[in-house]
Amino acid sequence: MIKLFSDTKIAELLGLLNASKKIAIVTHVNPDGDAIGSVIGWSNFLRTIGFHSVIIVPNHFPDFLKWINGTENIYVGFNQKDTCARLLREADLLFCLDFNKLSRLDAMGEYIMTLDIKKVLIDHHIGVEEKDFNLTFSKTPISSTCEIVYRIIWQITKKKHVSPQIAEALYAGIMTDTGAFTHSCSSELFRIVADLMECGIDREKIHSAVYNSFSVNRMRLMGYCITKMEVLPEYHTAYIMLTKEELERFEFEPGDTEGFVNIPLSINGIILSVLFTESKEGYIKLSLRSVGDFSVDEMARKYFNGGGHRNASGGKSFVSLNETVMFFKKILGELKIGSEIS
Repeated sequence: MIKLFSDTKIAELLGLLNASKKIAIVTHVNPDGDAIGSVIGWSNFLRTIGFHSVIIVPNHFPDFLKWINGTENIYVGFNQKDTCARLLREADLLFCLDFNKLSRLDAMGEYIMTLDIKKVLIDHHIGVEEKDFNLTFSKTPISSTCEIVYRIIWQITKKKHVSPQIAEALYAGIMTDTGAFTHSCSSELFRIVADLMECGIDREKIHSAVYNSFSVNRMRLMGYCITKMEVLPEYHTAYIMLTKEELERFEFEPGDTEGFVNIPLSINGIILSVLFTESKEGYIKLSLRSVGDFSVDEMARKYFNGGGHRNASGGKSFVSLNETVMFFKKILGELKIGSEIS
């Protein structure tokens, strides 16, 4: 196993742990598989080495992740605001997983900024705001935060194997953040996956729990998205837009649109795919995916108040859905997507 971090940094982490009395773990708004898998895996590992922790997420996470052992103990800020505020206020060490800046937590991030608390980041996104954290474990080329968590565990314990509960959570996060092992996969990652499988996880069960447990409404919404998809072949681009009314028609639940943005990338010649979703909060959420060298991270940062990875990013727009899509189509000509193959 190749070490990601120096022994000095690992020693600093252990020093913070040994000096702490109450530990909290948080992840970003709209938690996905990597977010939930990493916080569960890390919390379970801390327990094995003698540290109790609480997990707090800003809002609800998808039902297809709730099979993961330990999710029943997660505190949700959206409907447990006072309890979550108290737990954060009482903590003296905070682990921040799968996000690069506290603003990714929305109101919870603003609250954390007011607290006198040591903060440790474990993440793989571009553009870490170092000032937000006391100690950072960040590597952008790595597939997922779950992979980084596994590597830190390996460096701390000098063992390859972890408990089945930890392995199951980390495998689920790695699987979802790599699109079921279709991107961001290194030879080292597959060695880690082999280690996790040797811990006794049921790989087929995990895959089925994540990808074969959707509701009828979710499947019908996906079919509707395909009929709504707009293809702009001259820009090697396709996009889908969903209004609040359309989401309500299909009884939308958190996580129902997971993976929809990848659908247009199955079309020959499409390099950029975007899903525009009108949120209840009044802004437009953008999910951006690309193939090859085109960076949706740069696009999201420059135009849509967001960022993430080269080929997978997110953003927000604070004008109407139609205005957002009009602006998006306007800038496509400037981006010269696929110019090398035109």
